Amino acid sequence: MDVPDFMQYSNKFTKGEFVEKISRIAKRAGAKLVYAALILFYTLQSDKVTIKDKAIIIGALGYLISPLDVIPDAIPIAGLSDDLGVLIFVLQKIWGEVNDDVKEKARAKLSQWFDDDEIEEIDNLFDKETPSV
Repeated sequence: MDVPDFMQYSNKFTKGEFVEKISRIAKRAGAKLVYAALILFYTLQSDKVTIKDKAIIIGALGYLISPLDVIPDAIPIAGLSDDLGVLIFVLQKIWGEVNDDVKEKARAKLSQWFDDDEIEEIDNLFDKETPSV
């Protein structure tokens, strides 16, 4: 199997297209996955992030929106676990570059899609668990 070129998805990271994609999968993906994706998306827009970090962010977000996954998204429970794993891995790599404004912006967007009790799961962002389905 050929590995897809995730850089081809970088044009999908316009605010409208990315937010539309995330909003479609939000409830199925769970607040933790959506929060991680939003943090990466908002961090990608910063001019303080290195080109190397932007490249790995684009790769992670490309994997999220790509129809080709190691575990297809349509598989209940496990389908989004690989996406979450990739996002959390990259987020841990660039966490030092994530400022409080980005975190607050991501949290504010989450509140449009999730209830307060669902948002609580982001408090343990780096804990390993399967996204809710």
